[in-house]
Amino acid sequence: MSSRTARAETLRDRCDKIRAEEEQLREGGGKAGQERQHKLGRLVARERIARLLDRDAKFFEIGLWAAYKMYEQWGRVPAAGAVAGIGNVANVPCMIVANDATVKAGAFFPQTVKKLIRAQRIAFENNLPLIYLVDSAGVFLPMQDEIFPDEDDFGRIFRNNSVISAAGIPQFAAIMGNCVAGGAYLPVLCDKILMTEGSGLYLAGPSLVKAAIGQIVDQEELGGAKMHSEISGTVDFYEKDDEACLEKLRSLVALLAEANGKYAMPRGKDAVKPGDAIYDLISLDGHKNYDVRDLLATIVDADSLDEYKAEYGKTLVTAYARVGGRAVGIVASQRLQVRTKTEGIQMGGVIYSDSADKAARFVMDCNQAELPILFFQDVTGFMVGKAAEQSGIIRSGAKLVNAVSNSIVPKITIVVGGSFGAGNYALCGKAYDPRFILAWPNARYAVMGAAQASDTVFSILARAKERGDKKAAPGELEELRARVKASYEEQTDIRYGAARGWIDAIIQPHETRDVLTDLLRYVSRPPAKGRFHTGVIQV
Repeated sequence: MSSRTARAETLRDRCDKIRAEEEQLREGGGKAGQERQHKLGRLVARERIARLLDRDAKFFEIGLWAAYKMYEQWGRVPAAGAVAGIGNVANVPCMIVANDATVKAGAFFPQTVKKLIRAQRIAFENNLPLIYLVDSAGVFLPMQDEIFPDEDDFGRIFRNNSVISAAGIPQFAAIMGNCVAGGAYLPVLCDKILMTEGSGLYLAGPSLVKAAIGQIVDQEELGGAKMHSEISGTVDFYEKDDEACLEKLRSLVALLAEANGKYAMPRGKDAVKPGDAIYDLISLDGHKNYDVRDLLATIVDADSLDEYKAEYGKTLVTAYARVGGRAVGIVASQRLQVRTKTEGIQMGGVIYSDSADKAARFVMDCNQAELPILFFQDVTGFMVGKAAEQSGIIRSGAKLVNAVSNSIVPKITIVVGGSFGAGNYALCGKAYDPRFILAWPNARYAVMGAAQASDTVFSILARAKERGDKKAAPGELEELRARVKASYEEQTDIRYGAARGWIDAIIQPHETRDVLTDLLRYVSRPPAKGRFHTGVIQV
């Protein structure tokens, strides 16, 4: 056929060609790379995004053509080794960025950096929550001089993480493979961090650690998911595999105010356990230990509890949940004795440095997500002693008190047992502006327990009496001790506190869920809008 008779390429032809090329770009590293990822038990980037998005949700992709024919001396780098775009997750439009580990192990090229920065800017300007699916070997070292130092290079990503967080835009990071070197800062600068079994998070991998300091350590011990969830406390949610991780991500996005404002169910599922189960769980004298999760099972909606940093700071339980369909954050005293990898046994009802640090971050995160916070107090106070002081218990306690003091989301406090000393402050006592503060009939309020306090007060009074003119008889001192203890026990009785306005109401334990359902409806009402108005006055 001659050139004269050859059909000229039309716009439709070009469009078809581009569409075909785009399909090739979406293949990433091709079948070999995809099979390698599947052999590791992991999904590829686009499979992860598809499972994260709502059913039949559209995905508006950006930067598909990034790095097109730019780095051919290093081989193909389709889509710059990352997928980015906007789609609905739990009915919330989110910016999603996923490293494609089938392309150069998800390493960052110069255009990968620019693509991610562009995604961050779009999210910032349009107030879109950001979700990062992290699976990257870090900076592509042969091109480090074009990636590392400038104002629009790698470091800008982490600066943007911080600025986006300060603007109140939620950021979620799921580590689903490698996350090494400088790239490790990205998830740690996000609001919530998830990590799958078999993934790695560290500033330097085992080989580099050995080269740098001569230390021999395996990947799991150095920066595995279990280590970061149980020892370092860096990871908020430990997930078995990609599917579980993506499902948890969806449940976390569903907690956002935007999702709840438009799509919340008017009534949630019933609680797992009946309210009457509380009476078998908790004793009147407060001496019986119990798992606070069993208490929460009588209050929160079934299948709604997502525990935050479950293996870290175990004497406080922090969790996201729903009560009557409304999303909440929960900070609750754990009354079981627990064991930690670093400190060994920790006593239930006591706040240690790690639990204070965890709770402080959780309170900040609830403010970021605009979630009301429920505080369940059964606390004897902060840990004391040499080890506690050396762990920075004062600093950690001050951090938690600061976070609670500056929290602007609605707070509701329920005293279900003891509320002693600075534990009362840290878990949102009356001085910290809870919208409502309630107590069960067995609750006790005081600076310390009756036995310790009465002994201390007795010693002070006894010494004062001994310094007097007349020496006290043994029977007189015992009578004094009994009077002091009786007086102190009267003051710790919750009715004493209720009489003085320290609490708003004493409620029946089995009615707690119903009461909270109503109160959450009240605290969720929009704030009053003030306007200048004097009414009619004499002029």
